[in-house]
Amino acid sequence: MLAIIIVSWNVRDLLRRCLTAVQSSLAEGNLTAEIIVVDNDSRDGTVEMLRKEFPAVQLIEAGANLGFTTGNNLALRTLLERPDGGPEFILLLNPDTEPQADAIPQLVTFLQEHPAAIAVGPRLRYSDGSQQSSRRRFPTPLTMIWESTPWERLWPHNPWARAYHCLDRSPDRVQRVGWLVGAALLVRTAAIRKAGLLDERFFMYSEELEWQWRLQWGSPVAPPPNRSRREHVDVCSQIWYLPTAVVVHHEGKSSEQVPLTRHRYFQQSRLLLARIWYGWLTAALLRRLICLGYQYELIIEAMKLVIGHRPELRRQRIVLYQQVLYTLQNDR
Repeated sequence: MLAIIIVSWNVRDLLRRCLTAVQSSLAEGNLTAEIIVVDNDSRDGTVEMLRKEFPAVQLIEAGANLGFTTGNNLALRTLLERPDGGPEFILLLNPDTEPQADAIPQLVTFLQEHPAAIAVGPRLRYSDGSQQSSRRRFPTPLTMIWESTPWERLWPHNPWARAYHCLDRSPDRVQRVGWLVGAALLVRTAAIRKAGLLDERFFMYSEELEWQWRLQWGSPVAPPPNRSRREHVDVCSQIWYLPTAVVVHHEGKSSEQVPLTRHRYFQQSRLLLARIWYGWLTAALLRRLICLGYQYELIIEAMKLVIGHRPELRRQRIVLYQQVLYTLQNDR
């Protein structure tokens, strides 16, 4: 009935905690699940730990760091190609998460009790227990400029970012959402068959956003999210947020190992999404605006370095922003 897919890269200790929490959560609801770990060529003893401590877990060794998207697709294909049709539900779970109490049984029960729902996700909390933003509306081109870019720091409470993060809605009630952060997402297998797999043009970041748009439309080819389509999904979405199910998310522990990689892939994925949905011209304009934002940040960091404000941090950021700029300006 249930399969759980975890894609891991050099986070052995977090993965151990994740799997232990998964087993405890399943036991809370007397559930059984097939657990699949896709290891993206970890060099920290992850594979050895899995074989020794979790022999029941199915291990897929990717042989290289294929990223989040391709790693998940390896396991999804294995499940979908089975003669028996595979499980009814598939949970995509990050290795830096810990489902709390009966979080997983709650998610499964929700989909069982709501046959029209195609996916459901939990409330995410940071390690310190604070709420992590996980509910989203689908972005507009202006959202892509003003959210998670250097420009957002100039106007942190801008209306596009607020709408994108659903800040006009209480995080304490069950609700329809456009899409959910993919750290923990339970999806109906039948919906995956209609929409297709994750788009492997995305190495990481934005892949769950693009995928959930196709899930909403039930097609491997979905029309771009113009205003009327976004408004339709806002009212009729069958992707749900369930706040009583709680998952702790130690966010970004894989990508934090290489900060440049995280910045680069995040912005590259955003530009790819803009090109897919809104065309080359919009993507080119967005690229230019993001680059201008990083150039502005470079000036600010250089000024702080001149006056001696935390010089080591300033040097690190200057190098990082220069490298990100180089990548964005030369990647077409």
